[in-house]
Amino acid sequence: QVQLQESGPGLVKPSQTLSLTCTVSSTSITAKYFCWSWIRQPPGKGLEWMGAICYNGNAYYSPSLKSRTSISSDTSKNQFTLQLSSVTPEDTAVYYCARNPPTTGWSYDYWGRGTQVSVSS
Repeated sequence: QVQLQESGPGLVKPSQTLSLTCTVSSTSITAKYFCWSWIRQPPGKGLEWMGAICYNGNAYYSPSLKSRTSISSDTSKNQFTLQLSSVTPEDTAVYYCARNPPTTGWSYDYWGRGTQVSVSS
C-alpha cells in the first residue's frame, strides 16, 4: 500500500517561505511514469493543484502560483518538497501531497492525510 505523509510547520508568518515535505513509502518516487503533486484546500474553497514533480525530476507548476512555487525531490530519502515564497494569509489551507498515475491529466490515486498551514503574524 502506497503511503504519503506531509510534514512541516503549521504556522508561517506573512512574507516568509512555506516549506513542506512529503515522505513516500512502499514505492519509489522514481518509479516510471508516476508524478507527485501538491494540492491545497483553503477554508471554504475547493481543491487547488499547485504543481508536481515527476519520476525523472521534471517539475510542473500551476500558472497562478508558478512565480512563488518550487518543488524538488530527494530520491535518497524518497521525499519531495514544496516551497511557497512570500506567503500571505490567503495561503492558509490544508496542504496535501498525492501521487499521479501515468494517465491523461492530473488524476490522483494515493493521497496523504493533509497538513494544516496557517499564515499569520
